[in-house]
Amino acid sequence: MSPYHHGDLRRAVLDAAVAAVTEHGPAGISLRDLARRAGVSHAGPVHHFGDKAGVLTALAAEGFDLLADALAAEGDRDFVEVGVAYVRFAIEHRAHFEVMFRPELHREDDEALTAARDRAGLLLTSGASSVSDDEMAGVAAWSLMHGFANLWLTGALRTEHLEDPDTAARAIARILFPAVP
Repeated sequence: MSPYHHGDLRRAVLDAAVAAVTEHGPAGISLRDLARRAGVSHAGPVHHFGDKAGVLTALAAEGFDLLADALAAEGDRDFVEVGVAYVRFAIEHRAHFEVMFRPELHREDDEALTAARDRAGLLLTSGASSVSDDEMAGVAAWSLMHGFANLWLTGALRTEHLEDPDTAARAIARILFPAVP
């Protein structure tokens, strides 16, 4: 494939990164492969992102923005439903999810990443505060939903004994927060 001018190089490279992470995991991507997938010269991703960490930083920031949007869409709904939205996000945006919580893969001090992560974190903690004043309740809820999402994604759960991930996540969250209406 010969390189050509691309209308939205950033988006093309991020889409290529999603595909590559989905196929090979975050450690298995290279800028050369991303350029090939995006149909641009090898210099294209370097010019726009600098290096692999730059691409993964942008992917993580985009993931946190998508997560924040998913959590915000739940509005004032049941706190358990916010947890279900978190699990649903992880499953629907697996490549992003695999990069977001791996600080060794991206630049932790990136402004866009920090802003997106803070926005998602605020939505997560504000939901927990509606259930309990104890800050650790939020950590417990996030840990539970994050762990469940990881177990589901890696196939570690014997899913034949579980219903769909939304129903299973909802039931598991209600164990931790049974009194939530």
